[in-house]
Amino acid sequence: MPNKIKRDKRDNGPMRRRKRRVDSVKDLLRGPQPALQRLKAQEERQTLWRRWLDEHLHEDARTRICGIVERAGTLVIFASSAAWSARVRFAIAEIEEEIRRAHPAIDKIAVRVLPR
Repeated sequence: MPNKIKRDKRDNGPMRRRKRRVDSVKDLLRGPQPALQRLKAQEERQTLWRRWLDEHLHEDARTRICGIVERAGTLVIFASSAAWSARVRFAIAEIEEEIRRAHPAIDKIAVRVLPR
């Protein structure tokens, strides 16, 4: 015997899945969301610092830099290990005056190990 047709029931129960519109990351970053705009600005600053440090540091030190963050007048440079953190710290100390001349908004420079 065939199932009865339930004409008075609509198909909008809680088990029905909603379709989501999938956006690309580029579309999300172009949007007006303030959190994503902040991330985009931070990524642009990191790219600027990466280029600047690539021009001014020797190759050994710059290849061991994992990340760069500029926050509230402090430039934080992350190294891949504790040993490289010390080496990068000494290399940064040699060019610290150039950094302050090129970017006067930087008050403090810190080199840290990037946690895994």
